[in-house]
Amino acid sequence: MDVTALLDRYERMNVIRRTEKAAHDLFLRGLVKGTTHLAAGQEAIAVGASAALRPDDYVFATYRGHHHALARGATPEECLAELMSRATGLCKAKGGSMHLTKAATHMLGSYAIVGSHLPMAVGAAWSARLRGTEQLAVAFFGDGATNIGAFHESLNLAAVWKLPVLFVCENNLYMEYTPIADVTAVARPAADRAPAHGIPGEVVDGNDVEAVEEAVGRLARRARAGDGPAVLEAETYRHFGHSRTDPAAYRPAEEVERWLKHDPLDLARGRLAELGVGEETVAEADERARAVVERAVAAAKAAPPPDPREALTDVWADGGAAWRT
Repeated sequence: MDVTALLDRYERMNVIRRTEKAAHDLFLRGLVKGTTHLAAGQEAIAVGASAALRPDDYVFATYRGHHHALARGATPEECLAELMSRATGLCKAKGGSMHLTKAATHMLGSYAIVGSHLPMAVGAAWSARLRGTEQLAVAFFGDGATNIGAFHESLNLAAVWKLPVLFVCENNLYMEYTPIADVTAVARPAADRAPAHGIPGEVVDGNDVEAVEEAVGRLARRARAGDGPAVLEAETYRHFGHSRTDPAAYRPAEEVERWLKHDPLDLARGRLAELGVGEETVAEADERARAVVERAVAAAKAAPPPDPREALTDVWADGGAAWRT
């Protein structure tokens, strides 16, 4: 990856990190209703994968999906306004933190039910096959979803029909509060199970944006060529607890320290330095990211609440619920 591309990836990850920090701070101030599941520390997966995909490829994510929405074209202002239940939110205050969707950029939602979106990605890939578009569907999911029936059902059907779909597991070691290793018989909960369905399974450093982009790009080309699905297990670590009610005290201190030293932003910053990019250039990228998020916070806070008269619009396929009566 050349310097220009890597600097772009770094700045995109920086914007996501600062947006997540803003969401955290706004929650503590009582401006974000409900809970949030932050993806700080997992930015390289969303940014690297998105850079390797076409704009018309379909993306499905979990309730920890702010980073994917942002990587696929949602703005920090849209996301923060949605978290704050403002009319200018990504889903006009109807989705909240766990249901960020931007169909115009083919970000087809984040889902609160664990594993529920994997069959949807298979359906989207089948649709692309029927229409002959060479589009790809990508399902991002946590390690906990690998113990859900929908994971195995989706892999099986995708393999049988050789569909253009990628299953990307964001393995952050914990399914909520339980270490995935304690409840799974294989070492790699996603990649080690892929061969049982006759499809390749790979492991990648999920904190290395270049490695993620390379792996997703290669598997995407394979899928578009008609060679079927693949599983990519991206090893990563969330900086915050499972949700805002979780202090994550169950994680060993040495484990946290080790992973914090393997921060995606630090890795990218170090790689830029190796390529001869000066500190001033990196600092300028930091400042641009800071300014973008700062403006987004101000705009979201100033935005009006949603109009109650629009509560039932955009809920059904025809834009309203009149068809039910």
